[in-house]
Amino acid sequence: MEKEKEVLEEEQKVEATEEPVQEPTETVEEPKKEKKGLFNKKEDLEKKKLQDENNELKDKLLRISAEMQNMMRRNEEKIATLLKYEGEDLIKSLLPVVDNFERAISMDDANLQDEVSKFLEGFKMIYGNLNTTFQNHEIMQIEALHQPFDPNTMEAVLVEEVEGIEPGMVSDVWQKGYTYKGKVIRHAMVKVSK
Repeated sequence: MEKEKEVLEEEQKVEATEEPVQEPTETVEEPKKEKKGLFNKKEDLEKKKLQDENNELKDKLLRISAEMQNMMRRNEEKIATLLKYEGEDLIKSLLPVVDNFERAISMDDANLQDEVSKFLEGFKMIYGNLNTTFQNHEIMQIEALHQPFDPNTMEAVLVEEVEGIEPGMVSDVWQKGYTYKGKVIRHAMVKVSK
């Protein structure tokens, strides 16, 4: 019996010194971090470089697109202006003819029976038709006589002291000025009082 006791005691000692058996628990594995090696750094640099180039190209594209739109708008405005004042050269070439009609009409006298008066009557009709056509096409005479001198629409040929007229006023018109759709195509040649 003693042997049995001894064996029991020894078994208890062994059990006491043995570590308790733990039941396995679930462990969560941490994701493995990729180690950045030489190749990964090179790929990142290439990727960043390509993104920078892409952004730069997008910026250039936007700028070029805006420039094209501005250029188209400017061209459209230029064409509209050219079309608006399309007949300007023709009108400028007709103005001396109108001046000559005015000179001829100013020769009119009181005798309506002679041949010259009959021609002048025809001139007056043609001159009237020209003025009507001018007005229909927005060609207007610049009102200058007894008006303040305006360097934008008038050209002072002579400055002279004139009694009864304030300084800076137009005292005589030597050649009429004209505007075409608001644009001065010929300045009035005037005499200004001082």
